Amino acid sequence: MTTPVVGAQATRTSAPVRLSETTMATATVNLERLVYLTELTGMRLEGPAGESIGRVREAAVIPGEHARRVARFLFGSRKTLFQVRHDQVESISLDRIVLSDPSFTPYHQGEEHLLLDRDLLDQQIVDVNGRKVVRVNDVALRIEQAQSRDELWVHEVGVGVQGAFRRLTEGVLPGSAIRKLQQRIPPNSIPWEYCNIVEPDPQRRLKLRITHDRIGELHPADLADIVEELGPAEREALFETLDEEIAADALEEVAPNLRASIIHSLDDERAADIVEEMEPDAAADLLAELPDEESDRILEGMEDEEAADVEALLEHSSDSAGGMMTNYFLAVPQDACVKDAIEQMREQDYLVTGLTHVFLIDDEERLVAAVPVGRLLPADPDQPLKPLAFRETVRVDVTADRDRVVELFDKYNCYALPVVNEVGALEGVITADDVIAVLNPQKS
Repeated sequence: MTTPVVGAQATRTSAPVRLSETTMATATVNLERLVYLTELTGMRLEGPAGESIGRVREAAVIPGEHARRVARFLFGSRKTLFQVRHDQVESISLDRIVLSDPSFTPYHQGEEHLLLDRDLLDQQIVDVNGRKVVRVNDVALRIEQAQSRDELWVHEVGVGVQGAFRRLTEGVLPGSAIRKLQQRIPPNSIPWEYCNIVEPDPQRRLKLRITHDRIGELHPADLADIVEELGPAEREALFETLDEEIAADALEEVAPNLRASIIHSLDDERAADIVEEMEPDAAADLLAELPDEESDRILEGMEDEEAADVEALLEHSSDSAGGMMTNYFLAVPQDACVKDAIEQMREQDYLVTGLTHVFLIDDEERLVAAVPVGRLLPADPDQPLKPLAFRETVRVDVTADRDRVVELFDKYNCYALPVVNEVGALEGVITADDVIAVLNPQKS
């Protein structure tokens, strides 16, 4: 089972993408207890009497059994590989592995096996702390004691010049010389515990028991940057496994030319779950880019209320105020008090993110005034809202074009601009980030 190559520079056919939370220098570990993958491949395998068994060609981790431990050491030819288990190892040094049990069996690759050389070396990884994609040049493994025998645990992945130096000098210089010279090069590595895999094959991903908890902690804009650097298969894999809300937030930040292709790559049910979590205006913009049949299928898979919000926005031209607005806003009767507005916020907490104003409307839902949220905080709970409102509320007609919207934002330094219809009823709100998206060609 192989996975697509990630990025133009990757040269191997197996390319799970690695994700990490931070890039840092090599942790303080006794270098005599570290074995680099470039050293491991080619290391002698010996029996208890010193007899030669072969030389290591590859090492396999089985994350479902242990997240770090090398479970299998592989040797033999490219066509015929044999294996010894980790519990057959007696001791590990910098030039050899001594086995307490020299027996071996043919190796049959399992989908749950992560092969360190094949699946990591030369593959791109995402440094979540640095918000960038880099390449794995080497892997450091730590010798651990387990019941009076040695085991190898994955310690970190090298992504800097030091790892590249070891690769270039492997087989050219003696190992001791390489270790001495590499000390002059600053290490750049990522601890294994901060790494996750983006595996395009869903069955293999399941067997590897891969999660993406750490990448979900990124800011959506940073996650979007990472998504844009991944290949199509890896993007799909990531969006298949992310929490729907996180995936929706990231999708809103992804470049427009990629949004539709990402949604198109997902099945309709998964796509509907993600679009349902997006802001209605962003969801409408996305669905407008899809073929009508696909857009209709996604809408049918959404909850009725969310689908209705999006469909209402799809009726407007994308170049109009109606096409720019969101219908997520907080409106209360014009005779309401501060405590009424706060109660509405509690009941409709999904509106709170980015909420800047409470809008006052009359019995016909016509816009009367706008109250900045900041004015509610020091006010008495029984204070009527209307005296707290702006003396004049700037508004825009639903049919106005984008230029008019931008003009009003610039003139009045708006944070939010209410949109009204021909009779003055409040239809929606345009927020500052909507205008920024219009002014930024990469986001519109």
